[in-house]
Formats: sequence, C-alpha cells, structure tokens
Amino acid sequence: MMNHTYPFILAFHSLWRWEVLIILVCSLSIFFYKRKRKLPFSSTDKFLLKATAISFYIQLFLGFILYVSSPITQYFLQHFGESIHLRQIRFFGMEHSSMMIIAAICLTAGMLKSKNADTDDRRFKILLIWFGIAVMIVLSSIPWEFSPLTSRPSFRSF
Repeated sequence: MMNHTYPFILAFHSLWRWEVLIILVCSLSIFFYKRKRKLPFSSTDKFLLKATAISFYIQLFLGFILYVSSPITQYFLQHFGESIHLRQIRFFGMEHSSMMIIAAICLTAGMLKSKNADTDDRRFKILLIWFGIAVMIVLSSIPWEFSPLTSRPSFRSF
C-alpha cells in the first residue's frame, strides 16, 4: 500500500514545507511587531500559536510516515555502518529527521514557556527566541535545491 502513497506523501510533504515556513515567518514578524509596539497578547495571537503548531505537527507527521516508508531511510537503517559515510543517505536517515524533531521541541517549548510569562512583553520575547531557533533549524535542515548537503526540488509534482 505504501508503494502507491509514498510519492503522493512525498510531494505533499515537499509542498507543505512552504506553508510551514510562511506561517513561522508570519508568526515571528507579528510577535516582533507587537513586542516592539508594546501591544497586548490577544486571542488572535493564541490562534496564531495553535495554527503554527498544527501546521508544523502535520509536517512532522508526514515526515514520520516518509521516514518509515522511504527506501532511502530503510537503506540507512539496514546498512548503518556504510550509510553513515554517504552524505545524502545520512542526511535523510539521520540529520534531517533529527533536526526537525529538535525544531518541533523548540517550537513546543516556546509555546509552553510563554504561557507562564508574567507580562505580554516577556511572552513575546520567549516566543521570538524559541520560534527563532526553530526557524533557523528548519531552514538549515531543508534539502534545498542549492544545498551542499543534499539537494531536492523546491516543488514536486503529484
């Protein structure tokens, strides 16, 4: 069954990254603007936090499906000693997945820590730090077309 759905999930995962990047950058921009202007944390901000998390977790879930069904990661797991020395195999078998999990942890930590902030300024600061770290990790771990680690197309067809 996975043989038929794998290309679709791969294409959707590739496309969904743009949604994740857009909502992360929008979140950071809005939080920065509101902190700079000393605006209050609103229900719209709460919605943005939830939307950002859901978007990211959907991408992470798709990534987990790909990890367990990808021929690249299966090769990595079955031939670890050899694969660890092959850049593209290692990237998808270990580096990409590990860094995206760390980014999800940063995103979640920021959301949880911000709930306990005593002021809106502090809340925005916490979100900016943790979401900023998550964005840097994500940007450095995407297989961009121009990446020296491994390169994949920016858009895949379904």
